Amino acid sequence: MPFDLGDTVRLEAACHDAAGTLTPATTAVVTLTLPDGTTATPAVGAPVATGEYRVDYLTVQAGRHGVRWTFTGPGSAYTDSFDVREAEPALILSLADARRHLRYAPGDTADDEQIREWLETITIGVESLAGVCCRRTVVEVHSVPADGAHTLVLRRTPVLSLTSLVAVQSGGRSYLPAELDVDGPAGVIRRLDGGRFYGPLRGTYSAGRAIIPANLSSASRIILQHLWRTQYGASRGLSQVGGGDDYLVTEPIPGFGYAIPNRALQLLEPDRLPPGVA
Repeated sequence: MPFDLGDTVRLEAACHDAAGTLTPATTAVVTLTLPDGTTATPAVGAPVATGEYRVDYLTVQAGRHGVRWTFTGPGSAYTDSFDVREAEPALILSLADARRHLRYAPGDTADDEQIREWLETITIGVESLAGVCCRRTVVEVHSVPADGAHTLVLRRTPVLSLTSLVAVQSGGRSYLPAELDVDGPAGVIRRLDGGRFYGPLRGTYSAGRAIIPANLSSASRIILQHLWRTQYGASRGLSQVGGGDDYLVTEPIPGFGYAIPNRALQLLEPDRLPPGVA
């Protein structure tokens, strides 16, 4: 499961000789490849038990981390990885809301990390169908025909605000946000003076919703309950984990198979994006 940015991650590895026996190493090195491509080599102390090594690493970057342990005397190696969430992950529901909907008792936090990971997954699914829910900064490049264009269409909607629209190529024309009209729900930008855009242009903007409507929150709770049932074996009654036949999907949703039940899809309908719009 992903760690939170700023968490301390415990890295562990064992050194084995050719016969597979745990053996103290002459040297032990752990190398981390960070998400930006740089590396870190935290100091490795004495083994905590025969041939067993441990390093506690304080995370400083979000993303996938590669881990490579190498030992000499005897020669041995071990490769692993772990993920770190961004500082403000997109979650359409709070953990407290999710736990309440799944009817967890106060203080029962054993499954919290698993629930949080499902919430990240559900947010991606809902946003792919209904547009961005959780505020985030988007940076994207737009090609423009040689004779210019009267409008630009931003790819992630709804748009809350436009930060900048600048030329990618040297000598190109940039545009100030004050010179532009932004249709937030549609993501369409126009020049206030009626002129054309010339590019390519790099747009930076904030997308999302200041208030997430109740239908999207309710749909997310239904999807969570639907997917949470995968944690249990077929022998457990459906009534114990939420839902009966009304949770079943009559036909798969393109791109999501049977992950989103029809009841949730109906709640998402007022905010559904047109086909082909991400």
